[in-house]
Amino acid sequence: METPQVTVRNPFRGWRLPSVLLLIITFIVNPIVQAQKTPPSSSQPEILLADWQGPHGGVPPFDHIRSEWFEPAFEAAATALLNEADTIANHPSPPTFDNTIAALEKSGGALENVSPLFFTMTANMNAPEYQKISGIIRPMLSKVYDQIVFNEKLFQRIKTVYQDRENHSLTPEQLRLIEKTYERYIRRGAQLNAADKERMGKINQELAKHFTDFGNQVQRDEDTWIILGREDLAGLPQPMIDSYRAAAKKRNLSGYAVVNTRSAVDPFLTFSDHRSLREKIWRAFIMRGDNPNDNNTNDIIKRIVRLRADRAKLLGYPSHAHWRMSDTMAKEPAKAMALLDRIWPAAVARVKEEVADMQALADQENADITIQPWDYRYYMEKVRQARYDLDQTEFKNYFELNNMIRASYYMAERLYGYQFTEISGTVPVFHPDIRVFKVTHQSDGSFVGLLYRDDFARQYKRSGAWQSTYRTQHKLNGQVDAIVSNNNNFVKAAEGAKGLISLDDAETLFHEFGHAIHGLANDTTYPGLANTPRDFVEFPSQVHENWVLTREVLDRFARHYQSGEPMPQSLIDKMKKAETFNQGFATVEYMASAYIDMMIHMDGSGEIDPAAVEKEVLANIGMPKEIVLRHRLPHFLHLFSSDSYSAGYYSYLWSDVMAADAWKAFEETGNVWDPGVAKTFFDVILASGDAIDRAEAYRQFRGRDPEVEALLENRGFPSSN
Repeated sequence: METPQVTVRNPFRGWRLPSVLLLIITFIVNPIVQAQKTPPSSSQPEILLADWQGPHGGVPPFDHIRSEWFEPAFEAAATALLNEADTIANHPSPPTFDNTIAALEKSGGALENVSPLFFTMTANMNAPEYQKISGIIRPMLSKVYDQIVFNEKLFQRIKTVYQDRENHSLTPEQLRLIEKTYERYIRRGAQLNAADKERMGKINQELAKHFTDFGNQVQRDEDTWIILGREDLAGLPQPMIDSYRAAAKKRNLSGYAVVNTRSAVDPFLTFSDHRSLREKIWRAFIMRGDNPNDNNTNDIIKRIVRLRADRAKLLGYPSHAHWRMSDTMAKEPAKAMALLDRIWPAAVARVKEEVADMQALADQENADITIQPWDYRYYMEKVRQARYDLDQTEFKNYFELNNMIRASYYMAERLYGYQFTEISGTVPVFHPDIRVFKVTHQSDGSFVGLLYRDDFARQYKRSGAWQSTYRTQHKLNGQVDAIVSNNNNFVKAAEGAKGLISLDDAETLFHEFGHAIHGLANDTTYPGLANTPRDFVEFPSQVHENWVLTREVLDRFARHYQSGEPMPQSLIDKMKKAETFNQGFATVEYMASAYIDMMIHMDGSGEIDPAAVEKEVLANIGMPKEIVLRHRLPHFLHLFSSDSYSAGYYSYLWSDVMAADAWKAFEETGNVWDPGVAKTFFDVILASGDAIDRAEAYRQFRGRDPEVEALLENRGFPSSN
């Protein structure tokens, strides 16, 4: 659920292409199914650079891809981009919005065409050759971006337009774009002297290499497993057993394979009756990237943190955190830390209550144990069943995957007037499992965009869930419509069986779909204003999770997979009563990782020892011994596979404060489907991109700044006032 939204874009337009490089974290050795079909004989690397052809304004040519074409294609795209930048920099006329800022917005088309193809493959269908190419392409792109930023003639034109912006009849959107463009160039080092620019370029290229290495090494540790025998399955629900058996078969193994990924490990820790096996699997999971082998990432972490600190110093910032947060809603580390400090005591207090409940139950069962981290999920589930008479497997029978997909579409139809029509089989895809939907306005049938779905786990596919934008909506040269994708890792049901998902999975589905809606709804003239700050981007997706448990969704779509009967009210009541259950654990494991992220990146020296800093920070904040970090540093992909979430992991909590407060706006009407609130949310929050300051946008929606009390209430914590 917490994987970042990904947008592929010209670096001039918000600098989001480096964020998509987070996707290069897989080391996949299975053959490409669809995308590696032999394309027509006339196809060459140029096909990867060409404007997309076909229906709906053009679609990604996933059926015309060859891995060996990407390197020359990126080289050609990079050359074209540099030439375009030079042309703009040397324009004979005085700099204006049109010949400088708008011209930059229009540049880089070839790069925008090839990038979604490549980075989709490295996330969803990565073969060994893609890993090798990634190690070449990332530093190449970093060098190209630096050449553009360090182009003094280009920056002087941008600076002139910026300084003269009030003297021309420009729209608010144009003024916003000028300011954002100028600020981006400043933050990337456009004003450095020649020697510092050279050093900056070396740092960025070194970081690009380390990001790739970190992701690949973590992936290799995740591409391991523990084999179970029939005698090891006690307590596991049958669908889980089937998934472990399928994982073993895919690897030509006998028995049952628990792969070293969260989607496989967390369910095992929740249901397995074998305590020693829970500990074994838990230890393998938390030690990813920290084993004494070639996949150990600790030295890479040290180099990344030091390079980031050196870069911040070059740019005149006290630390990497100060640099990274300068274009966020929080603006500075102190504000993020203040939010963490405000929530932490209540979360820890709740953990103590949860541990006491679990320990009491274990004592009652004469288990003769003290609750340890590998016991938490297991006894948490036992307490849930005892307190609420609620068995997760009981209500999972009502969450059939296709029904919940339809439920998410129903939400968008009712709130925003969107209609979803499946067109799978009419456009190219990169795997047979991919489904494609055309999105239109219900009112007049006009086209909105396309949604690609890649819902199922498969060997070596990147773990987790995420949203990608293949094409960003804009109106720079006429209307260009969005193409977005949702990517999940649900277990694919056996042939002829129904695919059942948990409540957590259903919320993840709605969360990622919320990101997709955000991309589809964008209505900005300039693509450079489609991106939002890191600590805002999760807000719309988190809000949309709330509709999963609305009565209308449950009555229509939560149908028993065998009988078709709706979920009984008694079960709904149990679920509602248990909504805040285990929020101490969920909040603490996340927040502890956020604290460590902030602490290592607020240190201007950049000198850290990963193991020591984990121990020191956790001791200082009073981390409960029964919980481990959600992401230990040696496998913290958010931080070390790109700059995207570094000094930014706090943003999930920052966004969730807005999400909880915004949900109150719907609830306060007495109708969470209220059309007036939905329209304001759509117009002000979803459709406006970053065309207006996001804090101001929130105030326009809510009439005030967000209040943290709604978040505390949602999590069942006492008010901090």
